[in-house]
Amino acid sequence: MRAYERFLNYVKIHTTSDENSNTTPSTRRQFDLAEILAEEMKKLGVKDVRVDENCYVYGAIPATPGYEDKPAIGLIAHLDTAPDFCGEHVNPQIYRNYNGEDVTLGDSGKVLSVKTFPHLKELKGRTLITTDGTTLLGADDKAGIAEIMTVAEELLKGTMPHGKVCIAFTPDEEVGSGADKLDIPAFGARYAYTADGGCENEIVYENFNASEAVFKIRGFNIHPGEARNKMINAALVGMEINSMLPNLETPAHTELYEGFFHLCEMEGTVENATLQYIIRDHSAVSFEARENTLRHIEKIMNEKYGQGTVKLEIHEQYRNMIEKVAPCMQLVDYAKDAIRELGMEPNTDPIRGGTDGAQLSFRGLPCPNLGTGGYAFHGPYEHITAEGMDTAVHVMLGILKRFAQ
Repeated sequence: MRAYERFLNYVKIHTTSDENSNTTPSTRRQFDLAEILAEEMKKLGVKDVRVDENCYVYGAIPATPGYEDKPAIGLIAHLDTAPDFCGEHVNPQIYRNYNGEDVTLGDSGKVLSVKTFPHLKELKGRTLITTDGTTLLGADDKAGIAEIMTVAEELLKGTMPHGKVCIAFTPDEEVGSGADKLDIPAFGARYAYTADGGCENEIVYENFNASEAVFKIRGFNIHPGEARNKMINAALVGMEINSMLPNLETPAHTELYEGFFHLCEMEGTVENATLQYIIRDHSAVSFEARENTLRHIEKIMNEKYGQGTVKLEIHEQYRNMIEKVAPCMQLVDYAKDAIRELGMEPNTDPIRGGTDGAQLSFRGLPCPNLGTGGYAFHGPYEHITAEGMDTAVHVMLGILKRFAQ
């Protein structure tokens, strides 16, 4: 079975996670796909298959006899789809021998346009898979799951020697907790790859350092007719705080390795106000400088308006995986070689975000991210090609072949 054929089955299973849930998994429906995958793995001949109480699916393909000394390599993808857009009743649209032009998405009135997505021209002649415009597609990350399952099927044919291959499908990646409860010792891999990226020639091993920062502002309210030199308007203090940040260092004005301050949410009255930011930077030094800038603003505001007016809370979210991948760059080199072997040039642009792989790398499992062939994730314009998924499968097989040499 080709990867896209599996994919078309998986996307119809509703697995959207819930960012407001405190359980693992955040939604019970993720078990529906987990159990299906476990049964499929068993039928393929994958060993030690199980689904744990937190909805993590595990399995392993033993090393080819004589290759037991090769490093065990993990392949990981996530079960959930993003809560950003509807993930239920997915109805994939298939365009064989796609003509490279605009595509009307079902009866939704939405158009997947070449103007907005210029890469569509390069997909001409392929089998294009889109949404009908009313849901997301689920290529993030059911494409990764389908590709890993297809790799497993290929390996179990026994024609390519390989070391031990460990497989895991995790819940809740889209709400930031997918890596939290993966049992790394039980998983058994020395190194791993997440299959959770974009175009099929992608190998990513750099991501943002990330923190959340919250300013809590306490004002002093008094009748406006008597407010002179007495009132402290918390909402206006919040506006003043934001004005002290560089106005071109926002997501709308940055790219590649450029970091930013992003005001995600603000609310306020005269008495109380809150500003919630995320801070992002690839450079650890620049990232620390950004955090220190916010701390300096807190200090200046309290000197101006009185101690206790402004309180800043900073919570680290994740770090740049390059710190942990750099000592084992064969992970990246093998992926680049596998991609070039297929006639493509590797795309190593850094992720302007984070992945489970970043968190797993800092938990002791170095874990770069591979492309799946998908585009425009998390919304109605999401799309992928059957041929791109085939290529992603061959990239993974090429990596495993090199680890067995």
